[in-house]
Amino acid sequence: MHAAHIPVLLQETLRLLSPAPGEVFLDGTVGAGGHAEEIAARIGPGGILVCADADPAMLAVAAGRLEGFECVRTAHSDFSDFETVKGAAGGRMFDGMLLDLGLSSIQLDDPSRGFSFREDGPLDMRRDPGARAPTARDILRRATEKELADIFHRFGEERFSRRIARAIASQREREPLERTLRLADLVKRAIPRKAWPRDIHPATRVFQALRIAVNGELDSLSAFLDRFAGHLAPGGRIAVISFHSLEDRMVKVAFRGGSAGENAVLEVLTRKPVVPGAEEVHANPRARSAKLRAARICGRKEDPCRE
Repeated sequence: MHAAHIPVLLQETLRLLSPAPGEVFLDGTVGAGGHAEEIAARIGPGGILVCADADPAMLAVAAGRLEGFECVRTAHSDFSDFETVKGAAGGRMFDGMLLDLGLSSIQLDDPSRGFSFREDGPLDMRRDPGARAPTARDILRRATEKELADIFHRFGEERFSRRIARAIASQREREPLERTLRLADLVKRAIPRKAWPRDIHPATRVFQALRIAVNGELDSLSAFLDRFAGHLAPGGRIAVISFHSLEDRMVKVAFRGGSAGENAVLEVLTRKPVVPGAEEVHANPRARSAKLRAARICGRKEDPCRE
């Protein structure tokens, strides 16, 4: 892609990661392969790019897009499973890591996945539909009213979490919640009309919270942030793009703490999070909440960064 046509967020991601010929990279959430394609083009056939994703459908899309690159290795894996992704790299340390934590348009636009309330579909929300894990439908059926309220408040920062949980508990006494549009309508009616958010659908935070709970997303991110430094080579760079405040806060704390396990000392490369440009948001409104943070390994505790 010509530099003039690369979106701001992608340009900054590439600048901060600085992939170079022969380097070893991890794209831990490869999605449709947009970032991976740009990284692969820069590390060349002499490098290694491990493309991991918990969603096998997205991994297949990315593999098709990247089939011309000799450096690409794929891994059906959560990004926090370092044994798997490191194995795909032949045990090599990584020079760079990227996480783009948002859902892709392909996932959101497929009603059968249950991620979105724009079209009717089953309340599934698993990133890996083949995983033996509870679906959103299962959680809505089995969790107590208090547990539901806690999920909506903790993972969605939903101020009307108790009212929504009460409405769900009342509804499921009559019939179980099975479909996305039914849940979205119930949430909308549970929130006072004057309190509806202006820029998003009233059910957005509840759907976000359920998706996070179904997939254990914050647990995965926490596990990754605890361990990534032990798998980065000296001078290795890491970039994380998050889409809601819970994730961004975790990344900010991990990077600004100055150390990241394995005695690694971090240098923060983004004093403030990088956000998409106006043209990028206009072209893709889903990017409006994206925040990019980056850091690099600049030494170990016994050999700290030098001025």
